[in-house]
Amino acid sequence: MSNLAASKRRLLCNWGAMEYEQSEVKHSLSLDNQAQILIAEDDVPLAHFLKRGLQSEKYAVDVVHDGQAALDCVAKTQYNLLILDLNLPVLDGMAVLTQVRPTMPDLPVLVLTGRNRLEDRVTALDGGADDCLIKPFSFHELAARIRALLRRHGKVPAGVARVGDLVLNRPEFRVERAGRQINLTAKEFSLLEYLMMNARKSVSRAMIMENVWKAPYDANSNLVDVYIKYVRDKVDVGDCAKLIRTVRGVGYVLADT
Repeated sequence: MSNLAASKRRLLCNWGAMEYEQSEVKHSLSLDNQAQILIAEDDVPLAHFLKRGLQSEKYAVDVVHDGQAALDCVAKTQYNLLILDLNLPVLDGMAVLTQVRPTMPDLPVLVLTGRNRLEDRVTALDGGADDCLIKPFSFHELAARIRALLRRHGKVPAGVARVGDLVLNRPEFRVERAGRQINLTAKEFSLLEYLMMNARKSVSRAMIMENVWKAPYDANSNLVDVYIKYVRDKVDVGDCAKLIRTVRGVGYVLADT
């Protein structure tokens, strides 16, 4: 097994099994002013690994698998960052970069490449890329480079989520319902944030455990149910419509309809 293949396998194992998305782009629902990222990567498992990882970092992420699709997307959607693999079908990454840069000079572009020659990196940077990362790479390094590029280009997500009259402000660690401030512990805040990020979608106890506690789900534990009650008792009080609901046999959903 090559070093690149082994690295991909380790990365995928760390993040768990990935589902293959449909071929067409489905534009992500995002928090208000949340940074939107387009990944153009023809390696489908790697693209899904990156998408899941960046979504866990609270970015809105779209994925395409060829250069022409990347051009079509950036022409229709105002992205805050393009992650561009050089080895794309239909149009390669350099061709995409050549066409994007003259019309979108302020779009940050982070190039991914398996080519480890210095000349290739210099060509990409001279061609308009803002940064270049060689495969295999650490996801933590990728995330740090993304944060640096977004800061450099003045994009710092506000991180405000709204569902009905419920508002969660991540940077200020503040939650309000109909103008009433709600005091939550750090874990209650993370749980509510996860439910709001998946608003109107049922989430299982296992999904909550894995995404909020970063731990495997134990069917013998009622930890998730206990914390759901804590949050529900603070959010759904008085005459307010009940937002956090139990989905029998599935888990929970936060919805305003």
